[in-house]
This record gives sequence, C-alpha cells and structure tokens, in this order.
Amino acid sequence: MLHYFLLGFAIMCEIVATTLLKYSEGLTKLWPSIGCIGAYILCYFFFGKAVTKIHLGIAYATWCGVGIVATTLISYFVFGEKLSAQIVIGILCITAGCVILNLKH
Repeated sequence: MLHYFLLGFAIMCEIVATTLLKYSEGLTKLWPSIGCIGAYILCYFFFGKAVTKIHLGIAYATWCGVGIVATTLISYFVFGEKLSAQIVIGILCITAGCVILNLKH
C-alpha cells in the first residue's frame, strides 16, 4: 500500500513540475525553473521507489493518465486555455484506460 502513496506523491510532484514549467516560460525565469527541476527530480525519485512493488506498465499508465487529466484541468482553470470536445473525449478515453489497467491487477 505504501508504494501507491509513493506513486501518488510522484504524480503530485510531476503535476507541480509541469505547472512550474509553464510558469518558467521556457526555463527563462529562475525560481519557477528551479522549482520545476526540483519537482521533476522528486517525481522520478518517488516513481522509482513505487515501481519496486507496482508493475511498471500499471504505474506508468496511472502516472501518465492522472498527470494528463490534472494538467489539462490546470491549463483550463489556471491558464485559461480552451477545452474542445475532442480534448474532453480524449481525457475520458485515457481515464477509462487507466481504470481498466488497474482493474486487471
């Protein structure tokens, strides 16, 4: 069970890092860039610990799926980016795929 918390923490760090990447404006702003790099380091550290007990394919699909959904919502609510029907359908497909993969094990 601990490894799923590590995976969750890795996902949160990835979401923070990706959001800071947007704020860093192509890594040209110092503090968002440092925060971004630090969060990515933590992300990969905790993801590496999580996959010692979780199947890599399941962990990676979950990590990517949750990250895609969360960053899409952040881009909409925080950065005011538009969501099309195609994007919403894609997110629903990704979510369904992650659920199906996690039900297998």
